[in-house]
Amino acid sequence: QLQLVESGGGLVQPGGSLRLSCTASGFTRAYYSIGWFRQAPGKEREGVSCIRTNDGTTYYSASLKGGFKISRDNAKNTVFLEMNSLKPEDTGVYYCAAGRCTTTIASTDFGSWGQGTQVTVSS
Repeated sequence: QLQLVESGGGLVQPGGSLRLSCTASGFTRAYYSIGWFRQAPGKEREGVSCIRTNDGTTYYSASLKGGFKISRDNAKNTVFLEMNSLKPEDTGVYYCAAGRCTTTIASTDFGSWGQGTQVTVSS
């Protein structure tokens, strides 16, 4: 069974940076794409970015104003989300999941969710 574990969240000041990691274990050959999602308090979960593990194609949410970059290290079964120029509105729980990566980054296309990591952007 595929398991995903997120790490790297924390408290950061506005304008700061964080790098989140999503490490897979279990049947890692069974997945092809990893997506990052976030859920702010009182809001629905939204897709942030995803990457196709087989060819490295990446997609980002149109609502992002830049400053986010997704990458992967297949040898370590890990996908990273580098976040720069963070704003208070980036606060939320960030989740990674395995599934089908398309331009819509829809949560319904993903399963095997991690437990999430909290990101708080505040001064």
